[in-house]
Amino acid sequence: MKISAKALAPLALMAAFGLGTLAPHAQTGAQKVGFVDVSKLLAAHPNNKLIQDTNAKAKAELDPLDAQIKAIDAKGAGATAAEKQQRETLVATIKAKAEAYDKQNEPRITAVETAVDTAVSTVAKANGYSVVMDKTVAAKSGLVIYADPATELTDAAVKALKP
Repeated sequence: MKISAKALAPLALMAAFGLGTLAPHAQTGAQKVGFVDVSKLLAAHPNNKLIQDTNAKAKAELDPLDAQIKAIDAKGAGATAAEKQQRETLVATIKAKAEAYDKQNEPRITAVETAVDTAVSTVAKANGYSVVMDKTVAAKSGLVIYADPATELTDAAVKALKP
């Protein structure tokens, strides 16, 4: 009985796939997975107060302008041409001021994110963790149902974050 190449092709493909999926598992060791509370780490950074203060200042300045826009919007088609023009001016003002506040906070936010990433990486490497996940995201997504409290790295990362 002679077997053609067409008949062997699917069998060869399945064999190659099977060997390819088995080989990595045979070589991979156990990996430690840790968890951190990212919101707690962000809040612990010294720049967080500056960011929050800027956000509060922006809110105090922009909320009254937004209230004026909503008042004009509530009039709907009954708004006068002057009110519609005022609305456009208010929208442009809010947009410009919000961009200015964002530009002011951008370097601070970048510095906080970089510092948090570095602190988590340092603690993870020092303790032999190969994967660190945000515990809030992992829990909400259903990705993680249970984690041993010993895998919690937040406090150690907060200590690493402080100068």
